[in-house]
Amino acid sequence: MAMWRAAARQLVDRALGARAAHTSAGSKKIVGVFYKAGEYFDKNPNFVGCVEGALGIRSWLESQGHHYIVTDDKEGPNSELERHIEDMHVLITTPFHPAYVTAERIKKAKNLELLLTAGIGSDHIDLPAAAAAGLTVAEVTGSNTVSVAEDELLRILILVRNFLPGYQQVVQGEWNVAGIAHRAYDLEGKTVGTVGAGRIGRLLLQRLKPFNCNLLYHDRLKIDPELEKEIGAKFEEDLDAMLPKCDVIVINTPLTEKTRGMFNKERIAKMKKGVIVVNNARGAIMDTQAVADACSSGHIAGYGGDVWFPQPAPKDHPWRYMPNHAMTPHISGTTIDAQLRYAEGVRDMLDRYFKGEDFPVQNYIVKEGQLASQYQ
Repeated sequence: MAMWRAAARQLVDRALGARAAHTSAGSKKIVGVFYKAGEYFDKNPNFVGCVEGALGIRSWLESQGHHYIVTDDKEGPNSELERHIEDMHVLITTPFHPAYVTAERIKKAKNLELLLTAGIGSDHIDLPAAAAAGLTVAEVTGSNTVSVAEDELLRILILVRNFLPGYQQVVQGEWNVAGIAHRAYDLEGKTVGTVGAGRIGRLLLQRLKPFNCNLLYHDRLKIDPELEKEIGAKFEEDLDAMLPKCDVIVINTPLTEKTRGMFNKERIAKMKKGVIVVNNARGAIMDTQAVADACSSGHIAGYGGDVWFPQPAPKDHPWRYMPNHAMTPHISGTTIDAQLRYAEGVRDMLDRYFKGEDFPVQNYIVKEGQLASQYQ
């Protein structure tokens, strides 16, 4: 088993590219916080996004004299992460098992220079505090946009077609067609609106076009006119005016102070009764109890997504038990393909960091005290 695992890691290293030349920047302490794979690690040699896989960069980092610590233990004063905060130079974390980097933790981190997100979405970091401390925050922009957009389409179809009750019937040895068919619909002809039309939102709209839906989008910026025409999507400047038009609403906006709690009881009430809502953006954009109440009353006919607040979600989180949901742990952006992309992106940025080079401009979330526009 040890020999097989070593061979697998070599394959991953080759997939991520040749090793960079030794750097003279000095030894750095790098901490990675990822979810544990446990028994599933040996099932795929490209499973790099976990503690055991360590993004496939351990041998590369250690060959250059850097100290690389990887853990899933991230919460509380006695966690392994907490023990390394004071002297780490770089923290790599992920939206799927986020290390919440608070202002208090930033203040303790005397040597910290760089915060990297293996994936996209850096709202687990107190970005104003990071900017004030002169830290650089960056993520692997675009690394899992396809993965998330595909997952959103999957959840739309699962909820519109009322798939889950049928699956549960089969598992439980039942057979009741009426129990499924009474609220199963075609997606064709329905109005689908996305709140946010950035990289993921645009990919979703493109994937929805063949279903012959009426496509709407709300964003602070309009899509390129040629792409808008190609997709057949209509811009809606007023969010509250768009909501009652939609049979399906998909949340594709980043979590900021402006969008935190954006969908509260009052805004949910503006949606069409029987609406389907899919949220793979961030759980904190929604008012947790308001969503659960709307699902219970039937105002929301189905709610699906993979994002919660906090993460991991506690066992008593109301979304676990509300009716007509298609919720999973945070998985949409951590497919094996996405893992290889964001692992490669992290490796590239670390290499640039060691050499004193700039990152790709689109990867910066905080640079020289300035927040990226989407977080301002």
